Amino acid sequence: MLASLSGYAQWKPQGNKIKTKWASQVNPASTLPEYPRPIMERPQWENLNGLWDYAIRPKGKAEPAQYDGKILVPFAVESSLSGVMKTVGSENELWYTTNFRINKNWKNKDILLHFGAVDWKTEVWLNDVMIGTHTGGFTPFTFNITPYLKGEKQKLTIKVWDPTSDGYQPRGKQVKNPEGIWYTPVTGIWQTVWMEPVNPVHIEGIRTTPDIDNNTITFNLQTANAGFGDITEVIVYDNGKIVAEGKAAAGQPVSLPLASPKLWSPENPCLYNAVVKLWSNGKKTDEAKTYFAMRKISTKRDDNGIMRIQLNNKDYFNFGPLDQGWWPDGLYTAPTDEALKYDIERTKELGFNMIRKHVKVEPARWYTYCDQMGILVWQDMPNGDESPQWQMWQFFNGSEKIRSAASEENYRHEWKDIIDALYSYPSIVVWVPFNEAWGQFKSVEIADWTKAYDPTRLVDPASGGNHYEAGDMLDIHHYPGPAMPLYTARRVTVLGEYGGIGLPMKGHLWRDDKNWGYSEFKTIQETTAQYIDYCEKLKKLAKAGLSAAVYTQTTDVEGEVNGFMTYDRAVDKMNFWEVQQANEEVINSIN
Repeated sequence: MLASLSGYAQWKPQGNKIKTKWASQVNPASTLPEYPRPIMERPQWENLNGLWDYAIRPKGKAEPAQYDGKILVPFAVESSLSGVMKTVGSENELWYTTNFRINKNWKNKDILLHFGAVDWKTEVWLNDVMIGTHTGGFTPFTFNITPYLKGEKQKLTIKVWDPTSDGYQPRGKQVKNPEGIWYTPVTGIWQTVWMEPVNPVHIEGIRTTPDIDNNTITFNLQTANAGFGDITEVIVYDNGKIVAEGKAAAGQPVSLPLASPKLWSPENPCLYNAVVKLWSNGKKTDEAKTYFAMRKISTKRDDNGIMRIQLNNKDYFNFGPLDQGWWPDGLYTAPTDEALKYDIERTKELGFNMIRKHVKVEPARWYTYCDQMGILVWQDMPNGDESPQWQMWQFFNGSEKIRSAASEENYRHEWKDIIDALYSYPSIVVWVPFNEAWGQFKSVEIADWTKAYDPTRLVDPASGGNHYEAGDMLDIHHYPGPAMPLYTARRVTVLGEYGGIGLPMKGHLWRDDKNWGYSEFKTIQETTAQYIDYCEKLKKLAKAGLSAAVYTQTTDVEGEVNGFMTYDRAVDKMNFWEVQQANEEVINSIN
């Protein structure tokens, strides 16, 4: 990407809000330089992150003749690290433009332009030619830009519209007037933008499905322009040694037996490496590296008649924090890759075996770190449709939302795209379509569709929401202390949220006032003691029929002060060693 040294010198984080230690490590000349898609890796690629031109203009206007200044991609325009920190709003659109050159070594290749995620409705031009659109704020998308390349220097222009809480789209916790449990808007590019060269006949996606009961792994490779007679090939490695290989006609699955497979778990996160190849007319046209794990998530009634979650056919209590994935300096986007990994590392240090990723989808590298470090993931669908006040009314009145046809279609489309994008990450074991009735609609239908679309995982139909006989779980929310006011013998009973022990730490607050937790204490000793007391209650509930629990939450977020850590990740607000011991006792309580 083309950028001047003077532009790098002019960039700086904006605002006087707290920041993480990683904010000072952000380099506009090398912003999030790591390969963005490790589950399908090719050797040649180019990162387009960095300083672009931006402009905020009224909705419906043409590309501006003059732009407002520089923005650091991929940080949202409302964030400090973007260098802008301005609100866009539903009445405006956000414009970007940048110039780049194509690597001369990529001659005679097709060039793919990838976006990790852009929130929410995106239009893309290359050299002033509209090349495509994308709707959805949490999923990756790609354009083949080869036909539109012109000369040596390419002009890329992007327009984004995001109505935040004025719209029906999935948005998680973003609202235009953040307060309480609702956070700052995120508009525009918030994950890496990048390019890679491929042959016209190439692999578009890799979908892996393990079966530990039959000791097989199945690869489904999505391909572009493959024809009759083309072949896909898979080679599986364990510690550098080939342990399985096979071929199939393009479009057909490659199912491989594994002798005595090593099973993946949080205690032993064993990953197999693989190479996938595509052959056309006897020539190899594409090759990529990937990985997979052999693991199974299921439910089964134990000897006491209680339905339990099982990992690899053994009862396994799922226990972890509610993880919002927000950053005071980058909002949706972690300042660096080290920061992205940090919260997972601390979660493991706390003795947890699970994370509930709350109404947000993370970049691909986050899920790979969960795969590598061994952490189960319950993946929420980001909520949306109507105002937070209406969502709360739904919850307390036990009603489902009647969505417009456009809203319903958009939900279904993006939920399918999220599942497709995340399907092959073994750490993900539960899909959560709804949270606390926020935009909840046609719950049984949505839960049934989710289970049918991916029968390899559990479905938590509505975490703490309006309950129906659907999916694999009954999910209760109970604050502040853990409780099990509802129970079902037909499905697994889980505590999808509890806790929220608050401790405001002066000097590490997003705002000086209006901070809150579900309960509030004054010292680390007090918060730790209360947390351990909750764990003692959880052990009894687990024996009585509870199969999972989610504590609120990993970090403070904006006005919420109920994290294990402050929002800037600078201070631990409990004694981690004591918490670890208590957590391990809870996890082992059903064994």
